[in-house]
Amino acid sequence: MLGFLLSALAGALMSVQGVLNSQLTRKVGINEANMIVQGTGFLLSLLIVLVWGGGNLKEVMNVNKLYLLGGFIGVGIIFCVIKGIHALGTTCAILSILLAQLVTAALIDRLGLFGVEPVPFGWYKIVGLVLMVAGIIVFKCK
Repeated sequence: MLGFLLSALAGALMSVQGVLNSQLTRKVGINEANMIVQGTGFLLSLLIVLVWGGGNLKEVMNVNKLYLLGGFIGVGIIFCVIKGIHALGTTCAILSILLAQLVTAALIDRLGLFGVEPVPFGWYKIVGLVLMVAGIIVFKCK
């Protein structure tokens, strides 16, 4: 149950963040907003590590270097979310983002990419994705 609650909170926070970033972009520009968002996120993360950190940063040298691309991907995510919200509005952009997240996650699970255990992908999951596409159509996204 905690996993569902935390996942729901993450989704809500992502939607709020997308709108806040979009509004910030209107004042300072998209690249500048992205830098501010990533920079403030770094500062908070640094504070959390300094106060509560329990891991081992030395182990970063022993991980697959592909896993270090998350920060670069984050910059792309913020850019695309901002542009998507500007072009489609908040609801349609988030619907499109969620659909893309689900399809990508399903492929990662099914193919066992990035070291995750493969998960079967049955017809019921395809029906779920089709229903999401129908939801986007019902919302009449641009």
